[in-house]
Amino acid sequence: MSYRVNRLAAGLALAGCTHLAHAAGFSLIEQNASGLGNAYAGAAAVAEDASTIYFNPAGMTLLPDRQLVVVGHLIKPKMEFSGTVTPAVGGGQGGDAGDLTFVPNAYFAYRLTPDVHLGLGLNSPFGLKTEYDTGWVGRFQALKSEVKTININPSIAWKVNDQLSLGGGLNVQRVEATLTNNISPAAPGSLMTVDGDDYGWGWNLGVLWQPATGTRIGLSYRSEVDYTLEGTLASNVSLPLPPSGEVTADLTLPASASLSVFHKLSPNVDVLADVTWTGWSSFDRLAVVYTSIAYPLPPTPENWDDNWRYSLGATWHMSDAWSLRGGVAYDETPVPDFYRTPRIPDGSRTWLSVGGQYRFSERSRIDFGYAHLFVEEVGLKSPPSGPIILTGEYDNAVDILSAQYTHSF
Repeated sequence: MSYRVNRLAAGLALAGCTHLAHAAGFSLIEQNASGLGNAYAGAAAVAEDASTIYFNPAGMTLLPDRQLVVVGHLIKPKMEFSGTVTPAVGGGQGGDAGDLTFVPNAYFAYRLTPDVHLGLGLNSPFGLKTEYDTGWVGRFQALKSEVKTININPSIAWKVNDQLSLGGGLNVQRVEATLTNNISPAAPGSLMTVDGDDYGWGWNLGVLWQPATGTRIGLSYRSEVDYTLEGTLASNVSLPLPPSGEVTADLTLPASASLSVFHKLSPNVDVLADVTWTGWSSFDRLAVVYTSIAYPLPPTPENWDDNWRYSLGATWHMSDAWSLRGGVAYDETPVPDFYRTPRIPDGSRTWLSVGGQYRFSERSRIDFGYAHLFVEEVGLKSPPSGPIILTGEYDNAVDILSAQYTHSF
């Protein structure tokens, strides 16, 4: 039974670090609607609106005196399992574990002097919500997994000259996580719940270089964020193991770096490209510690890999009022097959995105975008040392619909 506790506690820390697999791994790359139509190609070089605070704060030097951006995303992942469990404990396949989620963002940029801009971003860089049907075959590994994060990102940018801008920001984050699973076939109806939360902080830097008219190159970096999740482990039945009590788990979210290019191919056509690295290899093990009782849990190996994301996009400015966008991207999964879990059945994915912009006036506009993520079919097999072995495959996909209002004043 201690095996199941360790996997659940691992799920808690994973959830604290997760961003539900819209960028591979767990990153929520959905930070604006203006970039979704391009599959976020060139995100660190576009600097089209105040959402550049997240992707590259140096881009604020290209914005008007004051600008407000408000964004909303509807995200629907599909995660359908088919497989078996040993020993046979009965149950269905779990249904679609993906849940429709609304994710908001907001940004404000302000020109303090001709060469210095200030900004503030409010967003959710990590998030997870999955829930399997009650009584499914993997109920002893996972039932519900839900994570909410809030990130506050004050930023500053300095225009060094007409070709070069620098930017930086501070990220203050809060994470809340709730995970549940059934405990043991020997105790029908037994349920274990883990709740935890913490604050963490990190920083981000950006450089924007314009080597020629109509061409921009952006380089951005986001630091690791360290958490010590504090919470409780509780069950609805009295069993010798696992004991209910307070627990903590140290967790490091990975650093990332992006290199982006924006080029105006003609007065009406822009082309964009991006390469992003995420250092998921920092997530190599998890140690969970009881703080209220002397009950040690062995560390859980994770052994994730660094991953890369590649994207290409184009924008066609049809008229003074309308622009259309398109983009493709490929995300590598950082999760090795041996370490995949029902809470995070992550696989590499291919993005196909479309979107557009309508300008009401020089001061106000709306952006909209849609993306479908084709996720590779991935296998799942619990470690053979566990008392309950879950074996099968996942049919995954993600749909994203976003809208954004931008106002300059």
